[in-house]
Amino acid sequence: MSDERRNNERVPFPLEARWESESGRHTARISDISLGGCYMESLGQVLIGEVITFEIQLPTATWMQLRGHVAYHHPNMGFGLQFKNLTAMEANLLRDVIDFKR
Repeated sequence: MSDERRNNERVPFPLEARWESESGRHTARISDISLGGCYMESLGQVLIGEVITFEIQLPTATWMQLRGHVAYHHPNMGFGLQFKNLTAMEANLLRDVIDFKR
């Protein structure tokens, strides 16, 4: 996804992550995040459009569960996710995390 298509500013913020899809359970690292999505560094295989459930470890050491669909994939590097069906509480928590990093 190009920067021109993004509606939200991405903030570089390394966060530990774990995710699950048809291919199994995986560990990963989030390299950047916004209110609209994130980039997940992972060797796990995904398909563009696939919906995955994942968790990110917040700076408070708690885990936040989210869902997103794969917007693009760089094989053996990672993939971009667009968040799916964020609740108001999840959006507010993400906003707080992003503001903390800024």
